Amino acid sequence: MSEEVEVEESGPDRRSIMKAAALVAVPVAGVGTVAACSSGGSGKSAGGSSGTVSVPASSVPVGGGFVDASKLVVVTQPAAGTYKAFTAVCTHQGCTVKEVVGNQIHCPCHGSIFSAQDGSVLMGPATAPLAAMTATVNGANVDVTGTAKG
Repeated sequence: MSEEVEVEESGPDRRSIMKAAALVAVPVAGVGTVAACSSGGSGKSAGGSSGTVSVPASSVPVGGGFVDASKLVVVTQPAAGTYKAFTAVCTHQGCTVKEVVGNQIHCPCHGSIFSAQDGSVLMGPATAPLAAMTATVNGANVDVTGTAKG
């Protein structure tokens, strides 16, 4: 003798979970709150506020660069004495670029590569360049100013 028992599952449905996930935000030091894996421009200035980010010039090797992940800025030196600055926010899905090697800025999330000279896309999936910022040598430092749209 067997009885059929109807089991009713409890808990949120898929739609409720997706709505909740859309509202989740990730806090980022010095920037406030940024939506995870967002795309499009944030319009944030260097460091998420107006002002100047200073990077020691000695931290920016020729053919390489320095990524300040907390300020969302990358400074490069594509040729001796020539400094460039860009937002460190990848234009593909908003990840922070990680390193500059061989005059190329690398994003670790999906493999996009950008030019250290002008921020242009060398290899996708990103299709838009990194936003340029102003880099000015100030004694032993490189000062970065401007609004970077990442």
